[in-house]
Amino acid sequence: MILFKKVFLSLLLLSCYSVNAEVIIIVHPSNSSSFDQSEISKLFLGKAKSFSDGNQAVPLNQDEGSAARKEFDSNVLSKSGSQLKAYWSKLIFTGKGSPPKEVGNDADVIDLVSKNPSMIGYVGAASLTDSVKSVGKF
Repeated sequence: MILFKKVFLSLLLLSCYSVNAEVIIIVHPSNSSSFDQSEISKLFLGKAKSFSDGNQAVPLNQDEGSAARKEFDSNVLSKSGSQLKAYWSKLIFTGKGSPPKEVGNDADVIDLVSKNPSMIGYVGAASLTDSVKSVGKF
């Protein structure tokens, strides 16, 4: 019984401390713009509409609830999901913006970004392929 309690408590503690996975920011391989966390954040918060080279930028979010989205929101945008909902609700209501398009998962983001030089997205580090260009790791 004591061993069971120790195992249960250990598992409980492990579940409270989730391991943060790295999120990779990706663009089309032809994109020659420069990127830093501030620039990426501005694109995903609708504060910038183009890359540093002047070309149109189309940010892609993963579906709400995905692990990559949670990491991106926290590590890059420094906001929680509820803070972002409130942020976008205000912008939508006032007609000043709309949130990035949502796509399903890493594979969907890679597929879309690899086919469109205007898109920027993020994926879990383990999903990165040669069909896209990595411009940041968070």
